[in-house]
Amino acid sequence: MSKENEIDNEKKKQEQNVADKDSANAQGTDNTSEAKADKEEPKKEESAKDAEKKDSDDKTSKESELQKQVDDLKDRYLREVAEFDNYKKRTLKEKAELILNGGEKTITAILPVLDDLERALADKNEDAKAIKEGMDLIYKKFIKTLEGLGVKKIDTKDKDFDTDNMEAIAMVPGQSDDKKGKVIDCVQTGYTLNEKVIRHAKVAVGQ
Repeated sequence: MSKENEIDNEKKKQEQNVADKDSANAQGTDNTSEAKADKEEPKKEESAKDAEKKDSDDKTSKESELQKQVDDLKDRYLREVAEFDNYKKRTLKEKAELILNGGEKTITAILPVLDDLERALADKNEDAKAIKEGMDLIYKKFIKTLEGLGVKKIDTKDKDFDTDNMEAIAMVPGQSDDKKGKVIDCVQTGYTLNEKVIRHAKVAVGQ
């Protein structure tokens, strides 16, 4: 073999060695990248799982808070319904008692007048004047008792006829001009209770 051929062969060997080294380095680089990628992949998966777990925990926390608010509102609603039901029952009971015993004050007030009447009836006195005076006293006491309860007579004497307080049961013709439209006579006394008419006065009116 010639010297030139030997040089060529040696040069080719060197070039092959360089190529092998470059290939080995490239393979090593690829292996390193793959290893690095293999290491990074679990980290990404772990980060995704952590994020998913955090989102799940946040969602659970919000759901728990909302459920607590719902429970509080439900409890408050039930308590208010129960309180209103008790108030309604109490009001109905008071109303029933008022209807049943509403006249208690009135009856209690007039019982003393009844006592006076019983005593007058039991009295054997035959003096007409004394009996009249006794009845007059009882009558005045009764009127005073009624006034104390808010009951008052409707005044009709020489008054103009008033349809709000009076009921005309007769018309009296031939009256002078100053008597026309006025009350000539009161046949039945009218009464008001706390300014409300409870019985109209029955009157005769001049015309």
